[in-house]
Amino acid sequence: MFGKVEITLRTFSKLKGLPVYCCHNATILGHITNLCLSSKGFIFGLMMEGKGFFHRDKFIPIHSIYSIGENGVMVEQIETLLSIQDMKKQYTYNTYHDLENKAVLTKEGNKLGLLEDVYFSEKLGTIEAYELTDGFFADIAEGKKVVKASGEPFSISKDAIVIDLM
Repeated sequence: MFGKVEITLRTFSKLKGLPVYCCHNATILGHITNLCLSSKGFIFGLMMEGKGFFHRDKFIPIHSIYSIGENGVMVEQIETLLSIQDMKKQYTYNTYHDLENKAVLTKEGNKLGLLEDVYFSEKLGTIEAYELTDGFFADIAEGKKVVKASGEPFSISKDAIVIDLM
């Protein structure tokens, strides 16, 4: 269809553990272990557990991802992958593991729940929604909550995440 851009939303929980393939030779390069976010809340890449004798972990910049499918992440050029040490020199970041199970609060001071997952646009690299939990029994009784992201940067500390609701 002309003029329509298809935006696919992904959750990190569905991405974690997926194999990473090279498009050119179908080689498995490793498996996804984490998501990297800027201090402004943009996704700028994925961390991958390396495969092979030296088992070196790598960073995949978001612009290096050719596509993300149900069964794997495709990268076109292996040369665009960075070592974790090189990535740490170039970026200031938080990972999904830094955010997981933190309290999510509004700027007004209302607790929304604990962060369970994030929905993000693979093409835009933006967080589109947050999946929140109030605990196991509340999830069974009421279900998990999905809160749409406002597009504004969020604040992260060791204690909580503060978001702006739309």
